[in-house]
Amino acid sequence: MESLDNDRTLESWLVRAYGRVQGIGYRDACVRHARVLGITGWVRNRMDESVEAMLQGSSEQLADMCNWLRDGMPAAIVDKLDVTPQPPPFPRFDHFERLPTL
Repeated sequence: MESLDNDRTLESWLVRAYGRVQGIGYRDACVRHARVLGITGWVRNRMDESVEAMLQGSSEQLADMCNWLRDGMPAAIVDKLDVTPQPPPFPRFDHFERLPTL
């Protein structure tokens, strides 16, 4: 059973990666890495050739994931990473998944 303290530390960040991030397996690698870190949420391509992710976890988990999104995949060239914390209340995710392009 999760403690109330864990619920209070849950954060949700909307992240957008710009650069060479489509057509190289970035989303699939993102799903694998998020699951390793214990992050929930989703990732999807955007029509403007960026990749968008909703990340949910502790601030430490989310910071680790953002570092990976910037520099963790050798085939990606991330020119810019926008991070927007989402204020509560926000929907809770129970896993991390890849969504269709929007």
